[in-house]
Amino acid sequence: MNTWLFPLEKREFAAKRHLLIGLRSLHLTGVAGYAGFLVFDLPSDQWLYLALLGLISGLLMFCIELWSDGIFLLQMRGLGVLLKLVIFALILIYPAWRFEGFFSIVLLAGYFSHCPAKVRYYLPFSRVNASSSAKLRELQRVRAAAITER
Repeated sequence: MNTWLFPLEKREFAAKRHLLIGLRSLHLTGVAGYAGFLVFDLPSDQWLYLALLGLISGLLMFCIELWSDGIFLLQMRGLGVLLKLVIFALILIYPAWRFEGFFSIVLLAGYFSHCPAKVRYYLPFSRVNASSSAKLRELQRVRAAAITER
């Protein structure tokens, strides 16, 4: 397993939680402003800066999570983010679908923000629940040991 993307221990830094809370708040503000276009079809001067705020804050949150532990991409919470990005891309390709797409993104965000940890940290491709690469490695060691004991 690549230790840069999947470190031996989750990377942390001082005030990471506070930074992510601040970025999430800015992201929600930006997404709410972008609804001016997606839902209400307002002129771009009324929502563009908020859309950029949502885009930049979302990108920063994604990068921080990825840097902390790339397992994020394999967990349901990371897959949820990727699904929201796919829906957003579809909105850009098919603007007539923007209303349904926007509310699909909001529903996915609400679900993955408030679902239990056993759902958020579930790895569907491995069929295990691991909150970090280190825990996944441990689960894999235990699994391999159980197989060799048979």
